[in-house]
Amino acid sequence: MLALTAVQSVVLLQFDWFGDAASDESGPIDTLFDVMIVLSSFVFSIVIVMLGYSVWKYRAKPGDESDGEPIHGNTKLEIAWTVIPTVIVLVGAAYSWIVLDDIEAQADDRMPVNVTAQQFKWTFEYPDSGVTSDELHVPVDRQLELHLTALDVIHAFWVPEWRIKRDLVPSGLGGDEIDNEVVVTPDTEGSYSVVCTELCGLGHATMRAPVIVESQAEFDQWTREQQSAAGESSGSSGGASGGNGTSGASG
Repeated sequence: MLALTAVQSVVLLQFDWFGDAASDESGPIDTLFDVMIVLSSFVFSIVIVMLGYSVWKYRAKPGDESDGEPIHGNTKLEIAWTVIPTVIVLVGAAYSWIVLDDIEAQADDRMPVNVTAQQFKWTFEYPDSGVTSDELHVPVDRQLELHLTALDVIHAFWVPEWRIKRDLVPSGLGGDEIDNEVVVTPDTEGSYSVVCTELCGLGHATMRAPVIVESQAEFDQWTREQQSAAGESSGSSGGASGGNGTSGASG
């Protein structure tokens, strides 16, 4: 059992199951997954070895067509195969709790971002600057506090390189009563994608949005550009309305 566990674990741990990592939270999550691979390999090895041994040990001999002996189950064995999986599950649950508690620790300077999902679009609002965008721009090494909301059906927020995944639930389905906040700290600059991982309709596969992780200076510049563009758009709308009003008065 131990030999099979070791071989299987070594083989499975060679694969990069989640791809590139780009957040502070990705390391503990990847390690947790590796631990679960080893535990799962151990359970699998117990089952396979015991199955193989039982098939070989208690097989019917050639020509033996008699009924099997009416034996009673082994109480000690039944207790053992109940206790061992229970202990493994409790150990995994405790370790998962520790990892979850660690990655959800909030920093004092976290940046709030309101994330809104609807068929089949993402919208990102920055309360501190009043900017709203279809792209998620964030500064590197700054913890984000994401407030997740869905307008129609259940969606799911996932940036694979960040490892964090969380459902967005409409208020009519209990969204007001569930935890709709998640924290994550991107630690690598680059371009990524937000992916919806909850089947949300015919356009589900197209529900993606760009994610840009950049320096604080670049993020500040992008914020100023968005504010300037919003101001110009507002001014143009106001001017157009005023012009129409003047024309109406002249008429």
